[in-house]
Amino acid sequence: MLKKRLFSVCIVLLALAVGMTCIPCVQVVSIADRKNFAENIYSRSALEGFVISYTHSVNKGRIHDYYACRKIDHKNIFILEKSVFVSYGAGIPEPEEIAACTFEVTDTGYVLNDLNKKLDTFLLAVGVIAEHSITIGGNEYFLKNYFPAQTSLVFSIKRIPVLFYILSINKWGV
Repeated sequence: MLKKRLFSVCIVLLALAVGMTCIPCVQVVSIADRKNFAENIYSRSALEGFVISYTHSVNKGRIHDYYACRKIDHKNIFILEKSVFVSYGAGIPEPEEIAACTFEVTDTGYVLNDLNKKLDTFLLAVGVIAEHSITIGGNEYFLKNYFPAQTSLVFSIKRIPVLFYILSINKWGV
């Protein structure tokens, strides 16, 4: 009798676990190790927008790239809206290179507005000295605290099982 009851409880728990993990129902920004997708962080807050910051390798100034998450033509995408930096260096585009881009000089540096670069996903390698970080909801998180240096990360917008999201909250809390 006890074995039968224990077996029934196990079946019910297994069914609940399978049901919770097989039904995608939470949309998130996913930051995953490109070589090991089991190593990832999920954030619902990042869907409201986030900033990727890093130290430029040549001019040593801090660069801040502002991303929005939008649904366009039934597809979730990232939009690189603007870039803020203290001085030009290799890899920073000239305003003339991007249609409709505006250039602004501020007291603290420069701003490229209206970049409107649409991305389904994007890659970022955690730098050794670049101090890559992501700012979500006013909180800055240094990626080297979550992934080893030189890890190639994939940023994407996806739907995941609720259970995966709940379990990931302990990693980051966003």
